[in-house]
Amino acid sequence: MARTQALSLMYHDVVDGREHQGSGFPSSDAAIYKVEPLLFAAHMRAIAQAVSEKPSSVFALDQVERRNSVFLTFDDGGVSAYSRVVDLLDSLGWVGHFFVTTGCIGHKSFMSRQQIRELVRRGHVVGSHSHTHPLMMANCSPEELRTEWQSSVDILSEIIGAPVKVASVPGGYYSKQVAETASLAGIEVLFNSEPTTAIHRVGQCLVLGRYGIQQTTSAGVAASLAAGYGVSRIGQGVLWNLKKSLKCIGGEHYLTVRRMVIEKIRAARCDRE
Repeated sequence: MARTQALSLMYHDVVDGREHQGSGFPSSDAAIYKVEPLLFAAHMRAIAQAVSEKPSSVFALDQVERRNSVFLTFDDGGVSAYSRVVDLLDSLGWVGHFFVTTGCIGHKSFMSRQQIRELVRRGHVVGSHSHTHPLMMANCSPEELRTEWQSSVDILSEIIGAPVKVASVPGGYYSKQVAETASLAGIEVLFNSEPTTAIHRVGQCLVLGRYGIQQTTSAGVAASLAAGYGVSRIGQGVLWNLKKSLKCIGGEHYLTVRRMVIEKIRAARCDRE
């Protein structure tokens, strides 16, 4: 019987405090998802104590226990995946899923082609995070979506020397059409940002949700999410549905207001420090 549930965590970059521009995208929007190295290590220790199975590859979906297992994912393709994350995962014997924005490969603060190959050589999963990272991917035309997925898959496949069958949706804007076009590009497993354990199929593609990790997420909360405890998961679900409604109503205006609020929060934090 095909598995109908899976629990996944969504990380981005691991960077030192004010050096958030050192890995991945430099914007204040992106900074809220970047975790400091000591906190990230604390997350991993707490998760190790909270789950009975080592985080493994999503391609072993039907071989791991249905309960108390978690998939670790890392979006954007920032250089910290190679410089900060992979060594710690290797020391624990865990598998990570690294989703690369192919239009940024080799640019400052992003992984190089060689670093991407090294992740695969070390047993981790590399997948697509689109080619240009549209902030509102669900609003792209069908042709734009096909180009985003196919270009990214082709580039990554050439780099790693193997088909790319896994991807994650950038920007948090998911739709059925996003999954349909990913499936046409050969993607078999697609992660979005919806905080859910439910798995559904679109075309030939399995769609999995993820619970998001931010710079303020404590090790205890990360462990609770990984273990599937209800309170932490429900809280993310409520917030997600509220944000989803605001996005539908506000569109680009929502993104502008959100960016302004984040800038004010960051400025206030810097003043206190």
